[in-house]
Amino acid sequence: MKLPPTVPQWRKSSYSNGAGGECVEVADLRTAVGVRDSKRPRGPRIAVRHSAWAGFVAFLRTQ
Repeated sequence: MKLPPTVPQWRKSSYSNGAGGECVEVADLRTAVGVRDSKRPRGPRIAVRHSAWAGFVAFLRTQ
């Protein structure tokens, strides 16, 4: 199994609205998923468990 790098590799979420600049970036943090505002990369960040993120993404797919 390939382990994620120690420095998070942030990427824009495919669920973000890129047209209005309202973008969320996510990163695999080994034990969690990191989430941050792309307009404020050094600003606040949160980390959620993989299972919580999967549930959130599954919910978005139903919308």
